[in-house]
Amino acid sequence: MRSADRPAQADGGAGAAQADGGAGPVPAGDDRPAPVPAGDAAAVGDAAAVQRLRAVCLALPEVDERVSHGEPTWFAGPGRRARVFVMLADHHHDDRLAFWCPAAAGAQEFLVAEEPELFFRPPYVGHRGWVGVRLDVPPVDWERVEDLVADAHALVTGRGAGPRPRSVDAPPS
Repeated sequence: MRSADRPAQADGGAGAAQADGGAGPVPAGDDRPAPVPAGDAAAVGDAAAVQRLRAVCLALPEVDERVSHGEPTWFAGPGRRARVFVMLADHHHDDRLAFWCPAAAGAQEFLVAEEPELFFRPPYVGHRGWVGVRLDVPPVDWERVEDLVADAHALVTGRGAGPRPRSVDAPPS
């Protein structure tokens, strides 16, 4: 069912997602799979990965998190000029937990060719050089994630790579 065909919901509209990326109630008539039970080990791992990605993104300057297209999304820059630099893809049209981010010219092709089990060309934005990065293929190389996120931030803000914030520790369990 297309979102335009869904009845409006009092909770912010059909398909509205929780800002924390959690599995909230699925609106009636929604054709997405039902949320995974909280006790599921994969769901717990997914939540930890999302929290860690959130910490990495928010450690950068002038970053704001908002829900866009039903997923937590991080914007860089001041006010209305803020641009997306990371978008969570929580099983968005496939079975992957990943994020999408812009990459330097040629980086997407290189990463996908070198490690196709970790990197992919995401729908909608892949043709513009964005890269998809899996967070559900252990072990996640968080230092590499930090580098990719910092590079994406630099690309959209026009500030160049510059120094990266110190490593973000995993959230406490």
